[in-house]
Amino acid sequence: MKLDKFYINGEWVSPVKDEKINIINPSDESVIGTLNVGSQQDIDKAVEAAKTAFSSYARTSVDERLDLLKEIRNQFKNRFEDFVEAITKEMGSPVKLSRGAQAAVGLGHLKTAIRVLEEHKFEYPFNGYTVRHEPIGVCGLITPWNWPINQTISKLGPCLASGCTAILKPSEISPVSANIIAEIMDAAKVPKGVFNMVHGLGPVVGEALSNHKDVDMMSFTGSTRGGVAVAQAAAKSVKRVSQELGGKSPNIIFDDEKFEQSVTVGVQKIMENTGQSCNAPTRMIVPKNRQNEALEIAKNVAEKLITGDPTKEDTDIGPLVSQAQFDKVQRLIESGIKAGAQLVTGGLGKPVGLNAGYFVKPTIFGDVDNSMEIAQEEIFGPVLSVIPYEDIDNAVQIANDTSYGLSAYVCGSDSEKLRSVARQIRAGQIHVNYGSGGTNAPFGGFKQSGNGREKAEWGLEEFLETKAIME
Repeated sequence: MKLDKFYINGEWVSPVKDEKINIINPSDESVIGTLNVGSQQDIDKAVEAAKTAFSSYARTSVDERLDLLKEIRNQFKNRFEDFVEAITKEMGSPVKLSRGAQAAVGLGHLKTAIRVLEEHKFEYPFNGYTVRHEPIGVCGLITPWNWPINQTISKLGPCLASGCTAILKPSEISPVSANIIAEIMDAAKVPKGVFNMVHGLGPVVGEALSNHKDVDMMSFTGSTRGGVAVAQAAAKSVKRVSQELGGKSPNIIFDDEKFEQSVTVGVQKIMENTGQSCNAPTRMIVPKNRQNEALEIAKNVAEKLITGDPTKEDTDIGPLVSQAQFDKVQRLIESGIKAGAQLVTGGLGKPVGLNAGYFVKPTIFGDVDNSMEIAQEEIFGPVLSVIPYEDIDNAVQIANDTSYGLSAYVCGSDSEKLRSVARQIRAGQIHVNYGSGGTNAPFGGFKQSGNGREKAEWGLEEFLETKAIME
């Protein structure tokens, strides 16, 4: 597999420089292809194309953009199984997750973008003057490897709906699924220059995009460290920056009849996608008098999950995405052990029988103090920290004692009490009994989890400027 072309101005073009990196299958560490990575010159070409296209695309009607989005969604359906195969190979996502969530969510985001575009008022009278919403301009989209379709389409859908033009810089770790997206844009006959894609490394291509004077907005999903770099580069030209960054989501479990169910689902949620989700409930906060019970439940759930070949339908947990990610997770597991947390199950090393691939053991720590590194740093692996609390006020204090604020979870049977606690947690999404708003709920964080919101109406508004016309 050779990904040696970029998509610029409606054409597949060769990079300015011939620099390649390997594409690795994390389940067996084999090289499945090569990827050409771009440079400043490639970004310059893509931005020029997007800037030229913006003048006409910004003037298209809502109906024209609706037709385009509907055709993109039709083309997406045609390539659905290609996405499933690509995501399973390039990032090791278990095939049932690749099909049931990773690829499926792209269709959901496009459906939502279509609904929002149909309903949005781009011009309306207000207090004696006229308010207009207009596309902000040329947008740089930088997306991560862990949910490659979700994060790309959640940006690209509203970007195109708004009348903006885009340059996509996908993760170099999951480039195959990004190429399929570009092929879909080509098949849907997206106007030349409206969508462009340049592969590359963050410090080179990401920096060039964020720093470019003709880029009006940056939408970034990734680590907090990466978000800071994007914001610093973007500040030079005072462009808008929307960021969805890291998380260390608390999961407060109430002491009631739903306790066993709440703990069980919480463990399943953290292990999904091999723990590589920024909104995963990685800190389970349980009543002190029931911690031992919680640990026994968590241990039983974790040890029943199947870790292994992601192409098999019964696999629950695949590999981590890379050697670097494997090394990071191993270091943090070791940190938890050295800090004195109780290792309930899992631990260092690979699961028995899995010598090749970046597999790790599903790991549960008990009696974790919230000041420990494993409770404060985003691990991005199948590692759960169980933290005891004295009372609900103490639980809320522990939940908020983090530099992150992306998501949080509150579980129990008392609806009024659940809502009360949900209001007190400083996070962008609160999942009550693991509820989800899907592609229709605003997504984004407080504190170092970012700024701005993605999805639905809120996602569209990120790509719009507000103008007042006063007569």
